[in-house]
This record gives sequence, structure tokens and C-alpha cells, in this order.
Amino acid sequence: MLLDLSLPELLEWRGRNPRPPDHEAYWERALAEVRALDVDPEFRPAEFSAPFAECFDLYFSGVRGARIYAKFIRPRVIKGKIPAVFVFHGYGGNSGEWVRLLPYAASGMAAAFMDCRGQGGRSEDPGGVRGNT
Repeated sequence: MLLDLSLPELLEWRGRNPRPPDHEAYWERALAEVRALDVDPEFRPAEFSAPFAECFDLYFSGVRGARIYAKFIRPRVIKGKIPAVFVFHGYGGNSGEWVRLLPYAASGMAAAFMDCRGQGGRSEDPGGVRGNT
């Protein structure tokens, strides 16, 4: 393996882009905005179904008025608390096909695959740009 820094240098390296001076203040404002949201979740039965799972089109409100979309699946029979997984796709993608969620419900878990704002799919990005951003 080739490295351009020694191990001691790698352990001290903090990256090329310094943290902006208002970093902490920015995140405090952003988190306060999120905490104040009325997420207004809406679960609509999906057209897709499976005998062992309940499938929903999930919509909820995000910051700046965006309506966010996710595919949500859970086992049809639930006894007590169950684990849940929330998946964000990569750039230019979307929440994918329902078949990707089936293993979670079959394993007794709930799962939501979200369309990231402005990256494809049904989520809104009200940042002033139409289409993918």
C-alpha cells in the first residue's frame, strides 16, 4: 500500500478544508429549525404489497417547507418493539424498488428508503431550482 503521509502524520491530519468559524453556530441554527418542525407524517398504502409486509408511501415535512418522500415497509405482524432502518441513497438516485425493502420486513424490521431532496425521486427541494439539484 502506498501512502503519501507517514502513520503519525495521518493520525494528526485534519483535512484540506478548515472548518468555517461559524460552524457551531450554523449547526445550532439548523438543529433548532429541525426541532421546531411539524413533520406532519402521512402514510399512504402503497400500490406494491407483499403477504408478510405492509408497504406505505410516506410523506413528511422537512425544512423550508419541503415535502419529503420515502418508501416505508414493516412486517404485517408486529409483537412489541422492532428495529428500524432509515436509508439515504447516493447522489442522483432515488428510493429504489420495493424489492430492496422486502428483506427488512421479512427479518422483522421496519425500513424507510428516502428520496433525498433534489437528488431524484419524489422529494421536494424548494431551494429555487426545478428538477434535480
